[in-house]
Amino acid sequence: MSFVDEYQSKLISAADAAKMVKSGDWVDYGWCVGHSFVVDKAIAERADELTDVKFRGGVTMWMPAVMQVENAGERFTWNSWHLTGVDRKIVDMGCGFYSPMRYSELPRFYRENVEPIAVAICQVAPMDKHGYFNFGPQASHQMATFDNSKIKIVEVNENMPRCLGGTEVAIHVSQVDFIVEGPNPPMAQLGSAAPNEVDKRVAELIVEEIPNGACLQLGIGGMPNAIGMMIADSDLKDLGVHTEMYVDAFVDIAAKGKINGSKKNIDRYRQAYAFGAGTQKLYDYINDNPELMSATVDYTNDPRTIGLIDNFMSINNAVEVDLFGQVSAESSGFRQISGTGGQLDFVMGAYYSKGGKSFICLSSAYGKTGEMQSRIVPTLAPGTIATDPRTTSHWLVTEYGKVCMKGMNTWQRAEALISIAHPDFRDQLIKDAENMKIWRRSNKR
Repeated sequence: MSFVDEYQSKLISAADAAKMVKSGDWVDYGWCVGHSFVVDKAIAERADELTDVKFRGGVTMWMPAVMQVENAGERFTWNSWHLTGVDRKIVDMGCGFYSPMRYSELPRFYRENVEPIAVAICQVAPMDKHGYFNFGPQASHQMATFDNSKIKIVEVNENMPRCLGGTEVAIHVSQVDFIVEGPNPPMAQLGSAAPNEVDKRVAELIVEEIPNGACLQLGIGGMPNAIGMMIADSDLKDLGVHTEMYVDAFVDIAAKGKINGSKKNIDRYRQAYAFGAGTQKLYDYINDNPELMSATVDYTNDPRTIGLIDNFMSINNAVEVDLFGQVSAESSGFRQISGTGGQLDFVMGAYYSKGGKSFICLSSAYGKTGEMQSRIVPTLAPGTIATDPRTTSHWLVTEYGKVCMKGMNTWQRAEALISIAHPDFRDQLIKDAENMKIWRRSNKR
């Protein structure tokens, strides 16, 4: 049987694919821009027939149809590996939950730990002449998801870019059970807000620490975006990329001729990433681009892999930092905001790297004038998750300066962190540090 004949034999409607989901099932929707689209809508149309169906996804870019049905929580549960604004809305609806993990472990979770998946569905690029469906910019852990599923369904989307380079970037027609041809929705767009003055100041402080030939990892958000813009306009050269998420900033840096990967110890001349999302310019850039290396997250995010790359620069956001140097990048009290993701992986990897640096950046305060609150706090509040333990803290940066935590004892950490806190909060933080027995009388007040 030819690949085309096999394709036709497995081609079914979205409605028929949806019928394979039964009450009590675990159903996996893939990841980010690869989430199920048309089969999701068909499952939602069957909502009255189903109960206790548990869905998995992550970095959700649009509201799943199954979460839009009336009384969704009575029938469906959404389980996310990493929360976006959409996921937070689902949690607030009372039918969504966060699944804690270090992102580098996710393929192994699927193969060894999570409950067997009844039905796994994701969007893919059209089948190529060799019979393969490319996963697009979410190789991440998709093959591991299919490895642990009883029924494997792919939704073909003609707009999905083909992402080349690493292992497990595609699945063969012989390995899937069913194929659905959908309406070919456009790729979900992820823009970024223009950097504010605080973002720009933090970016300045970090960029001056980056040497020529460094390898970059950028998180998502205003500050990493500002840093990317500043790198693009800098005199830096011979930069490399080895990142979890590929974002628009990398496209801009590459367009200015700053990226060639020539100094990378591994994967020379290639930009490695586990998944990507951005504007259309990103999808156009990564499509069929041999310079880019789509790879599984247990490769890109493994600290042992990252540590092989000299001068590795990891740049990520945070919500709060306490005076011990504990970093929360994912929650505020009991409210889950995002997830651990790969931050701890890259913090550790940068530690292992010769010349490596991990930067955690945040504004010194937030809120309106008169109601402002410090992001540098005495201790993390009850319920707040420590994404990075104090033993892994490296560089911490606000608009008031940057400090390196390596080698510091508790009173030195407190002094350093208070020095980059918003001036309005420094006196109170000193009093808090005194009460916590981490302030020396001889310290400057």
